Amino acid sequence: MSEATYTAIIRAAKLAFRLLGQRIDITGAEHIPRTGGALLAFNHIGYVDFVYGGFPADKVGRRVRFMAKRELFDHRISGPLMRAMHHIPVDRADGEASAEVAKDALVRGELVGIFPEATISRAMEVKGIKTGAVRIAAASGVPLIPVVLWGTQRLMTKDHEKDFSRGKAITITVGAPIPVSGLDPVGETALLRTAMSGLLANVIRDYPQHEAGAWWVPAAYGGSAPTLDEAAKLDAEEKRARAAARRAAR
Repeated sequence: MSEATYTAIIRAAKLAFRLLGQRIDITGAEHIPRTGGALLAFNHIGYVDFVYGGFPADKVGRRVRFMAKRELFDHRISGPLMRAMHHIPVDRADGEASAEVAKDALVRGELVGIFPEATISRAMEVKGIKTGAVRIAAASGVPLIPVVLWGTQRLMTKDHEKDFSRGKAITITVGAPIPVSGLDPVGETALLRTAMSGLLANVIRDYPQHEAGAWWVPAAYGGSAPTLDEAAKLDAEEKRARAAARRAAR
């Protein structure tokens, strides 16, 4: 398949980030296989995570097909780009169909990116994650690789204004594959969450621009972001509000 659009967008993104004076540190890219399928499981802290999430694979000359909400594919601007980059639309009303598309891509030897938390974590920590990542990787017979992003929430995330001012640091860390068999999806998902949380703890500890008390730092690390419990309540309120808006629109 043609990668011309994907390659052009990555080049444009790299140029834009250089102009913004961003320091992007990538570690662990050696864990991404040079050939064959693999499922990359990302934490989710901001709206631009999928842009930065493709950079580790780019270091080894590969592209990631991200599983992303269908609304992005229906948008008049992002839709054509998402399709040209061969990303995978996720219809929350029919998750199994999306999973089958991801499995097909993995079996063909593609790298697929998934956000197992499903939605952005307002707590900036790894919240409860679904078993889909483990199930998809096990069914496809591919490695399940945890990846954590940090700093992207400072650019664009829920409940805060966009801020693309210069000089922000972005850290991306790829961990070792998580062994999965699919025989215990709940237990193996817990292992995945533990691995992602451990990677994230190290990244936060070593982040060069850490700010005690900052809204984008988890409460557990001295910041003022909501706790996981507080964030869960905010998520529930948001879900109720959206459901009410849909009912009102009928």
